[in-house]
Amino acid sequence: MTNRPPRNYEKLPSFLPTAHLALPPLNQSKFYSSVAAAELQFGQPIHETHPHLLRAGELTPGISALEYAQRRSKLASKLPDNAIAVLASAEVKYRSGAVFYEFHQESNFFYLTGFNEPEALAVIAKGQEKDEHIFHLYVRPKDSKAEQWEGARSGLEAAEDVFNADETGDINSLTSILSPIVSSASSVYTDIPLKESPTTVFSRFFSSPASKSEGFAKLLKASKVQPLKPLINDIRAFKSDAEVSNMRKAGQDSGRAFTDVMRQEWTREKDLGNYLEYEFKRRGCDGSAYVPVIAGGEHALSIHYVRNDDILREGNLVLVDAGGVYINTFPLVYKVTMLTAAQEFGNYITDITRTFPPSSRFTKSQADLYNAILGVQRTCVSLCRASANMTLDNLHAIAERALKVSLADLGFDISGNAMEVLFPHHLSHYIGLDVHDTPGYSRKEILKPGHCVTVEPGIYVPNNDRWPKHFRGMGIRIEDSIVVQEDGPYVLTTEAVKEVRVDKLFTVRIVSNVRGYQIVDIEALRS
Repeated sequence: MTNRPPRNYEKLPSFLPTAHLALPPLNQSKFYSSVAAAELQFGQPIHETHPHLLRAGELTPGISALEYAQRRSKLASKLPDNAIAVLASAEVKYRSGAVFYEFHQESNFFYLTGFNEPEALAVIAKGQEKDEHIFHLYVRPKDSKAEQWEGARSGLEAAEDVFNADETGDINSLTSILSPIVSSASSVYTDIPLKESPTTVFSRFFSSPASKSEGFAKLLKASKVQPLKPLINDIRAFKSDAEVSNMRKAGQDSGRAFTDVMRQEWTREKDLGNYLEYEFKRRGCDGSAYVPVIAGGEHALSIHYVRNDDILREGNLVLVDAGGVYINTFPLVYKVTMLTAAQEFGNYITDITRTFPPSSRFTKSQADLYNAILGVQRTCVSLCRASANMTLDNLHAIAERALKVSLADLGFDISGNAMEVLFPHHLSHYIGLDVHDTPGYSRKEILKPGHCVTVEPGIYVPNNDRWPKHFRGMGIRIEDSIVVQEDGPYVLTTEAVKEVRVDKLFTVRIVSNVRGYQIVDIEALRS
C-alpha cells in the first residue's frame, strides 16, 4: 500500500477549483487530457454539475469533503495499529424482473464516504499514528453501454478526485484486490454478513445454506474479525454543526408542512396521505421516506397500520406517521393525528408526531388526554440537556411515572400491567441519517452535547371496559426532535403547532413565536 501526500481539504474540498479531471493515458503514454468537471457525468450530484444543490466544497448537501475525511480519521483513531475497517455499499433491490426499487445507500458506508452508488466497497486501513490511515474506495468503472440503461456512474477517476480515495480499483476485481489487504491486516472490523441470517420462520425455511458473502468469508478465514458498528456508533451518535444545520432545515420545513396539513379538513385517510406526499414534494422532497401510517380512530392503536384506506369519521382523531425523503436536497418523515413525520436534508432526518382531529374540534376528553401527554412531553424535552445528567432510559422512566399520575387523575385504573398496555413503546430514540439512528447504541448512555433524540410520549387506549368509556379507542402521541446542549434543549421541529386551547372563550391564542413566524393552536388554524 502506498500513501499519498496529505490533501489540503480546505483548498481542495472535493474537486480542484478549476474542476478538471485527469483521463486515462492514451497508448500507455504519460499524456493526459483534461475535461471540465461540469462537462462530465457522475453517479450523483457534485457542485460543478449541480451548483443549485451543493455549495463549493460540499460532497453531499451541507457536508463538506473535509468533514467526511475527518470522520474517517476519527474511525481510524479507534482502530488498532494495522487494522482495517471494511464497509460495503447497499445493493439495488428488485421489485420484479428488471423493475427496481429506489436505491438507498447503506448508512455507515454513506457516513464515511459520501458515495451514493451501489456495488462499492470502502476500506479504511489504520497506519502507525493515531489517525493516520489509507482510504480505499472500489467502485464500478465507467461503462457507456451500462450507463445508457442505468444512468451515469462516477467511475474510478472520480473515486480519487471527487471522493478523495487514496487507492481505488475496479469492484469486479475485488478478490485479487482485497486478498493482500486482508492478509496483511492485524484485524478486520466489519459488519458485512458472513452468512445468511433469516429473521423469520418463513425466511429460515426457504433460505439457502450457502453464504451470501462466501467470497469475503473465505478471505477472512485466517483473520481476526471484530464488529465495526460499535466504533461507528460512537462517532455517529454525536452530530457536528453541519449535521445539526441539516437537521434543523429538515425540522423547520417539516414542521411547516405539518402545520399546513392541520389547516385542512380531511374525510379519508388516502386523501390526507396524498396531500402529505404532495407537500413533501412541493417543498423539495423526492417522495416519502417510508410507507406512511395514516390511522384514523382505532386504527391508531396499531403502531404500524399502513393500509390507509378507511374513512376519517367525525369525532375521531387520526394518527399519521409518514415521511418524505430528499435524496439530494432533503427528505421528510411525518406523523399526523397522530401525524408523525420526519424530514431529511442531505439524508438527515428529523421526526415529528402530532395528533389532532381530521375535522371539527377536539372533544373535552380528547383535549384532556392530549394535554396530559403534552405536559409530560414538555417536561421530558426540558431535560434533554447535558447538565441534567440523563439517559434515554431515565427520561422514559420519568415519562412513565408522570403519565401514571396524569392518567390516574383522569380516572384510569393504572394498576397491574396498565402502563405496558397504554404506553407500549419507548419514549425516545436517536435520530440522524436514519429515523432510528445508530442501531445498537445504548439508551443507557448519558446524554451529552451533540446527541440528537426524539421525545415522544403516547397513550393508546384499547376499546374495552377496563378503561374509562370516554377515552376508549384513542391513540395520541406527540413527538419532537431535539439536539442535546449543555444547559438546554435545541428543538429542531418547533414550527409544528402542538397546542390545544382549553379556554373556548378565545377564538385564537398565539402560543409561541419563532423568529417572527406566528404559531397558533391547532384548532385556531381552521378558524
